[in-house]
Amino acid sequence: MRIDVITIFPEYLAPLDLSLIGKARRDGLVDLQVHDLRSWTHDRHRTVDDTPLGGGAGMVMKPEPWAEAFAGVRKEGQQALGADVEPLIVFPNPAGTPFAQATAQEWSQCEWIIFACGRYEGIDERVYEHLADIGCEVALASLGDYVLNGGEVAVLAITEAVVRLVPGVVGNAESLVEESHSEGLLEYPLYTRPASWTDPAGVMREAPSILLSGDHGRIAAWRREQSVQRTGERRPDLLGGADASR
Repeated sequence: MRIDVITIFPEYLAPLDLSLIGKARRDGLVDLQVHDLRSWTHDRHRTVDDTPLGGGAGMVMKPEPWAEAFAGVRKEGQQALGADVEPLIVFPNPAGTPFAQATAQEWSQCEWIIFACGRYEGIDERVYEHLADIGCEVALASLGDYVLNGGEVAVLAITEAVVRLVPGVVGNAESLVEESHSEGLLEYPLYTRPASWTDPAGVMREAPSILLSGDHGRIAAWRREQSVQRTGERRPDLLGGADASR
């Protein structure tokens, strides 16, 4: 998988060198390139924004540097992947479609993704129109019903959610199967050794005895029951889309 990120704060993406994502990059499972949008400006101030037409607060990102950035990154990517390969271009945007685990699974199959990190009040709408007109697949993705200062935090989250599903990134692939949202339910409670633990307040806390039974069928049924119960308590909206009988 190739991932390109266009941003005015390249250093914001430094955490992508850490943990499993960083290892995936070093192992060659993911080719992740970060680009400074200001590289495609032509004035001494490296300007990427201007006041909104029609008035209003804040600033809007100009279309010219974005159009040049997409052209440059697209050319570079096609030189590496092939002239017939086109990217999925993702704009983190609070007005976009909610990003979910199903989205991560779908995007993990992509050969190439370009993330565009907006800032200020947003990006000139004509950029989206231009990309659609030249045949690019564009997606606006929202992490939730709130607003961030820019798209970088969203790109960190989305990239981790997507890349960890790429084969070989997570060492034990079975660990991906029973996670929260993988089947439309929240994950069951987790426990480890010691089975009996005295907390700092002096309270003895026991792990459920069924987990010590060795009966994997009963353990699986208990975990399923716990997932359904937890989902009903915390996210009842999910139960309509999950098969609680399985």
